[in-house]
Amino acid sequence: MRYMGVDSFAQAVDLLGSEQGKSMVLAGGTDVLVQLKLGLVEPDLLINIKAIPGVKDIVISDAQIRIGVAVSGAELGEHAGLLAEWPGVVEAMELIGSTQVQGRATMAGNLCNASPAADAVPALVAAGAWVETLGPAGAREIAVKDVPVAPGKTCLAKDEIVTNICLPRQQVNSGDAYLRFIPRTEMDIAVASAAVNLTLNTDGTIKSAIVALGAVAPTVLLVAGAGEILVGSKLDSAVLDRLSAACADACNPIDDRRGTAGFRRKIAGVLAGRAAKIAYQRAGGSL
Repeated sequence: MRYMGVDSFAQAVDLLGSEQGKSMVLAGGTDVLVQLKLGLVEPDLLINIKAIPGVKDIVISDAQIRIGVAVSGAELGEHAGLLAEWPGVVEAMELIGSTQVQGRATMAGNLCNASPAADAVPALVAAGAWVETLGPAGAREIAVKDVPVAPGKTCLAKDEIVTNICLPRQQVNSGDAYLRFIPRTEMDIAVASAAVNLTLNTDGTIKSAIVALGAVAPTVLLVAGAGEILVGSKLDSAVLDRLSAACADACNPIDDRRGTAGFRRKIAGVLAGRAAKIAYQRAGGSL
């Protein structure tokens, strides 16, 4: 295995393009290094991108929040501006691993690992996030929901690299939330998860809503019908029941030792309802 440090994304792209074997990128390393130690992967080339200028920056502009590819979960949780606008996104990332892991783990890594149970991804999808990438043909933007295409696989080309994760500025009277179910009290993998992002009208009814589910299908699920159910409501019990049913119906889960498919469907619906309530209150609504 060759180990290369780079000081620009262009250099990383060139190395990825010239390598005939398997390449991997090291940003936080909480997935890559564990996989290497367990012998699950054996790349021919490992590229460290931590020295590239800007990879640890969080930049807030009028239109968006740009998060560098190597920003850790701990750093996200300490950023007051990001936490104020997107608490659900930050909380989702903060659920990953231990305190030590939080000092290294990145949202970009969590996304590009392409696990169906990734915690950061449903919250990013509900927020309408996108990634900026660089490849031989130049830069492009990709919606986060389109990045994972199968367990362990992304839509990125072999010689393409994520440079930033971007969030839109949160709208007025809006809120987001993320919840998951795990067998243990902490440091476990989601059996099912749900993220909700919504905006209220001045009368407290829901103007728009986005619902995304994790760990209940091969990739993150954006449940369009579930968001539509919430519009015009103030989250009465009948609406929440319809939301839960729509989320359960949208699931395509597996049976494994952590939970049956039926259990995952039920829990996904329950979590969606609870996350909707939290998001609604964060948007200024009263239950």
